[in-house]
Amino acid sequence: MVQTFSGTQLPFRYQELNGDQTLSAVGEYLEVLTPEPETGRLRPTWRVEVIRTPSRPPSLGDRYLLAVDNDGIDSDPNSWQIFRIAWSDFGPLGRFDPARVAGFRLQAGAKPTYGLRELWIGRVEAVSHDLEGTPLPPPQGVRAVAGDSSVVLYWEPVAGAVRYRVYRQDEEALPFHLLAEVVPPEDYADLAVRNGQTYTYVLRSVDAQGRVSSDSAPVQAIPQAGLEDAFLELVQRRAFTYFWQEANPTNGLIRDRSRPESPASIAAVGFGLSALTVGIDRGWISRDQGRGRVLRTLEFFWKAPQHAASNATGYQGFFYHFLDMQSGQRAWQSELSTIDTALLLAGVLHVRQYFDGQEPEEVRIRALADSLYHRVRWRWFAPRMPLLALGWTPESGFLPYDWTGYNEAMILYLLALGAPADSLPSAAWQAWTQTYRWATHYGYSFVEFPPLFGHQYSHVWIDFRGIQDAYMRQKGIDYFENSRRATLAQQAYHLANPNRYPNYGADEWGLTASDVPGGYLARGAPPPQNDEGTLAPTAPAGSIVFTPEASLWALRTMYRRYRNRLWGPYGFRDAYNVQQNWFATDYLGIDQGPIVLMIENLRTGAIWRRMMTHEAIVQGLARAGFRPVSTSAAPLGTCDPQSLRCFPNPFTRRLEVQYVLEGVARVGVTVYDVLGRVVAAYAPHWQPSGLQHMVLEATSWPAGPLLLELRGDSMRANCLLIHLKP
Repeated sequence: MVQTFSGTQLPFRYQELNGDQTLSAVGEYLEVLTPEPETGRLRPTWRVEVIRTPSRPPSLGDRYLLAVDNDGIDSDPNSWQIFRIAWSDFGPLGRFDPARVAGFRLQAGAKPTYGLRELWIGRVEAVSHDLEGTPLPPPQGVRAVAGDSSVVLYWEPVAGAVRYRVYRQDEEALPFHLLAEVVPPEDYADLAVRNGQTYTYVLRSVDAQGRVSSDSAPVQAIPQAGLEDAFLELVQRRAFTYFWQEANPTNGLIRDRSRPESPASIAAVGFGLSALTVGIDRGWISRDQGRGRVLRTLEFFWKAPQHAASNATGYQGFFYHFLDMQSGQRAWQSELSTIDTALLLAGVLHVRQYFDGQEPEEVRIRALADSLYHRVRWRWFAPRMPLLALGWTPESGFLPYDWTGYNEAMILYLLALGAPADSLPSAAWQAWTQTYRWATHYGYSFVEFPPLFGHQYSHVWIDFRGIQDAYMRQKGIDYFENSRRATLAQQAYHLANPNRYPNYGADEWGLTASDVPGGYLARGAPPPQNDEGTLAPTAPAGSIVFTPEASLWALRTMYRRYRNRLWGPYGFRDAYNVQQNWFATDYLGIDQGPIVLMIENLRTGAIWRRMMTHEAIVQGLARAGFRPVSTSAAPLGTCDPQSLRCFPNPFTRRLEVQYVLEGVARVGVTVYDVLGRVVAAYAPHWQPSGLQHMVLEATSWPAGPLLLELRGDSMRANCLLIHLKP
């Protein structure tokens, strides 16, 4: 038994591979176990393990890495528990050489600290172990993908492995250290890297008994500024996989959530159709695969029964919210849904624009898309003209509620206005905007709708940058800027944290409609709506085009802090609540969709670019009164160079930037090192007149002098920076 300085006795186990009764071979370790406070199950709390440079056999020059976690021993997890190790008391392991200890890692709560620490253990006595048998083989096919301030590792699954250990070597002369111990899926994003530095990685498999494999073949990566973010690619690809794996390949229907018994959601199908084009462009599936899936989907919806009976798929060109995955008939007594039909049609029209070839299959896709859109009887669904009702059921008729602004239904009205036949009158848009609520929260003025999905869904397909309707012309901004302000205001709400939730802050935020402990709930802020502490990764991901830096930082934070409980085969699970120690097990199609498509809009603008060429969107925007921002009435704004402030300066980790715009302008920021190399780049976006404020995360920036350049269509301003490493 192991006895701590306070007298607590703890069991331990060890892995001895070569029978020499000493820690001398790679994979050998000594591990102390402590009971979990919640379950009483034993888990490792510190270990001594042999590590080596994988390019040579183990030798006496190998050094140990000691990892210590005081959680479960110390009654107060917010303070340090001091351990002291008497090396001579390592009992039957014997001949322990303290000169070969490479260093210590201590973990207190969720915040690791590094450096020299003194550890004491009163007595070590080996009593038994249960690690007989053959360890697993090491992971195969390991590859490292370097990005901007990120390295992502991928490898093949190992049969019997329940987790994997990821080791990293920062410099050739330094030992490998244990970077993370992760559960499947077989990928890991290393976000604690510095651009320009070479990193070497090896992996080991671990089975359910704790047996550890030998090292995998080493791989190297050099993250660089200017590369695409490898972590963002990982998030997008995992989310895309939902739409490929959770679909019925014969009819294209996609599950509402990742449960075998789940019905299909027609909105998820709309997101999924557009996601297929991303998969093709990214090389995750072939064009033949994507084209075949799209064609079968559109054929199903065109041929599915459309009548007033309760077992149909749709009626009057609209479709029921939920459908049986196999038969395609109405499920859960759901309503004929206007908004969900609109989200489905958005995907239909987008793939129509994407598959523009002359192959018979692509010609057929375009014909089916036109037929599905033209069949919709928009005026029938407006019993209180000119507004559209939320839904209809064969049992009760129209629901007694209409779509009024502001929320996710902009896409619905634009499709209804742009239809070639049976379209709504232009008065529908005026009626929609009459119920807007313009408010100011945390210094941001915008049309409010607390859950972020209302600021995201329509923007998935429609590029509102630089165009305004009558309402937005009065306010001097566009809907893209409105969503940006709403997102920043929500981040500010989390920073203020009026409910004092333990994890809320500028780097962890995201209120929208999602799963919550005990159900599903629409939540948002500001103003606060149903905020019970649950955050959803789809919220910052869906706003990544509006707030690239803040959204990406939030996603990185969620991944770093909760990867083993929040990450799975389709990337981020739907939601989590730290205060209640709850992590969702499901994925939702309508939450995965904005992740895939908004990331693609940020990276290439491909969804916007194709959708904005469709005649229905052009006509719908025109009939709603949208016009480009007038440069004659409002010339492009300029920035007074004297107003540019970068503070604190010198700075560490985080830099704040303020400047004043005289008029509306598109402004971007680029940071350079002394050799003129790009350190960080923030894409230009429209900003209103007045004081502007940005917070830039600089943890991956190199130390030393840097130059920040503020650039717009008719402006340029510079700021010399000094970045100090902590």
